[in-house]
Amino acid sequence: MTKVLLASKSPRRQALLRQLGVDFAVLDVDVPEVPRPGQPPIEYAVSVAAAKARAGAIRAGAESVVLGADTDVSVDGEILGKPQDAGHAAQMLLRLSAREHQVCSAVAIVHGGELRTALSVTTVEFGPISEAAAMAYAETGEPLGKAGAYAIQGYAARWIRSIKGSYSGVVGLPLFETAALLDALTLTAQPPTTPPNSP
Repeated sequence: MTKVLLASKSPRRQALLRQLGVDFAVLDVDVPEVPRPGQPPIEYAVSVAAAKARAGAIRAGAESVVLGADTDVSVDGEILGKPQDAGHAAQMLLRLSAREHQVCSAVAIVHGGELRTALSVTTVEFGPISEAAAMAYAETGEPLGKAGAYAIQGYAARWIRSIKGSYSGVVGLPLFETAALLDALTLTAQPPTTPPNSP
């Protein structure tokens, strides 16, 4: 089986890709992640995922299979991005408090010069978050480097009232869509003999 090159250093994406039983290696790429003013979140997520995959393909060669991904949180059509510091993270969390927001998670694969993309859009509803709780969470450092200033698989799970869509997409890599793209290239492996989270 051809080894997939994952154009991401995210440990969360690496763990999710292992769940698919895919043989992969990590490829470090540097792609600007700055949306244009007024750029729709869906368009932005797909464009960044594609840019990562293309950047990786340029480095690795045309015969390589490079997978890029991007996950963004938006509310009222505005992309929140990653917090600059703890105070900024707390502000984002308070904005998400007691309401719904969207998580756009895009995946892109470049192989032989051909680009394929897929997208998952998930609606997440938070319960109320007090100012003190938002700041306490922000100061743990967990929200830093996370789109929307939270990790669904971390402490922030206590605030999630409902989720409509892909849990893995919110974590950082929509597995259903990723598997479909890999299936099209006959690169999806059989389930691992030992489940990924087994002791």
